[in-house]
Amino acid sequence: MTGISAVIITRNEAHNIVRCLVPLKGLVDEVIVVDAQSTDGTRELATQHGATVVERAWTDYSDQKNFANDQATGPYILSLDADEVLSPELIVSIRKRITAGLNGAYRLNRLTNYCGHWIHHSGWYPDAKVRLFPKQGTRWEGAHVHEELQLAQGTKITPLEGDLLHYSYTSVADHLQRLERYSDLHAQKMNAAGKRGGLVKRYLSPVVKFIQTFFFQLGFLDGAAGWRIAWYSAYGVYLKYAKLQRLRNVE
Repeated sequence: MTGISAVIITRNEAHNIVRCLVPLKGLVDEVIVVDAQSTDGTRELATQHGATVVERAWTDYSDQKNFANDQATGPYILSLDADEVLSPELIVSIRKRITAGLNGAYRLNRLTNYCGHWIHHSGWYPDAKVRLFPKQGTRWEGAHVHEELQLAQGTKITPLEGDLLHYSYTSVADHLQRLERYSDLHAQKMNAAGKRGGLVKRYLSPVVKFIQTFFFQLGFLDGAAGWRIAWYSAYGVYLKYAKLQRLRNVE
């Protein structure tokens, strides 16, 4: 027994879920998959690979993840997305911590694969995330996008060696679809906070974002992929402010 429950929320992740689940075998005591009514066989694949699957209609990221954590029986949660995979080095690091006795929370470096290329710059790496943490006293917060993990006050956070491999963007079309979806969520969040999306924000902020990503965050070292990331990151900034302005004009 390791004391760890792996927790994953899914919706139409048949193309990712098996790759995510296989490295967990023998590392965790259980795998909990909370599936938001997938239609592509995600639940069946997860069950075949040993996961306990609970079907639940989608609410939002934080609520879905908190519900999933509540289903876990272990004192520790390993929270993963379906498109994430533990690297061999990271598995070794987790095993060492299990042997020594888990204490506090653990931060994992996330390495993203963009259209077949591993991105080591562009502001995308190390993209450190706390993903191994005590179940008790820990909650996800944030209703719109980029949910944040809230740990109990005073919880020690320890970095782990190895990478959490993130198979995020399979194509430019996939990237554009996500930009549309996330810019909607960002605009809604900013609108709820009373922020405005005037001309300066709409047109200057994307330029600043491109310069930051491609030059200051060394995106040029990622080659053509770094250029695309910088360009579409800037476009995403434009979209969220344009959509924010539309929301405010409706009010």
